Order: sequence, then structure tokens, then C-alpha cells
Amino acid sequence: QVQLVESGGGLVQPGGSLRLSCAASGFTLDYYAIGWFRQAPGKEREGVSCISSDGRTWYAESVKGRFTISRDNAKGTVYLQMSSLKPEDTAVYYCVADRVPTVCPLKFSWGQGTQVTVSS
Repeated sequence: QVQLVESGGGLVQPGGSLRLSCAASGFTLDYYAIGWFRQAPGKEREGVSCISSDGRTWYAESVKGRFTISRDNAKGTVYLQMSSLKPEDTAVYYCVADRVPTVCPLKFSWGQGTQVTVSS
């Protein structure tokens, strides 16, 4: 059973940084595409970034140049380094996984997520 645990969220000031972690439980991350999504209050969930099993990446235009996704298969963890954070980045962030060769997962279920709040 594919289980992912998100962590690393918190309260940060505008312009600050956070690193989110997505840890795999019960399966080997190596062959999975991983995606980060987010949902802000009153808004639809949106894709933020993805990384394929072989390291190809995708970013939403709104986070390009500010967020970096990476993976450490040995640790079974995918990271989302977020810098130059803006209030509009405030959301619950979710990671998802799918065993596909594409950059982004195609079929998945949602976890608990981790809250990111950008505010002064």
C-alpha cells in the first residue's frame, strides 16, 4: 500500500524559506513519479511540482525559480525546497505518488498534507 507522509510545514514570513518532506512508507520510492499539490482556502487544489523516477521535473509557473523539487531514493524521501515565499503560497501542501514513467503522477490518493502559512 502506497503511503506518504508530508512534513515540514509551518509559519514563515514573506521572503522566507521552508523545506517540505514527503516520506514513503511501505514501498520503494525508486520507480514512482512524485507530485506536490496545494490547496489554499476557498480555492481548488493545484499542481505545484513533480519529479519523475529518473529525475525529470515540472513546476507550475507561479513557483518557477522559487521552488526546487528533489528526491533521495536511498532515504525514500522527496523534498520541496521553497524560497522567496509569498502570502499567496499559503496552503495545505500534499504529496502524491504513482508508479508511472511520466513526470507527474496520474492516479493517486490524497494524504493529510502539511500546512504552510506565509504571513508577517
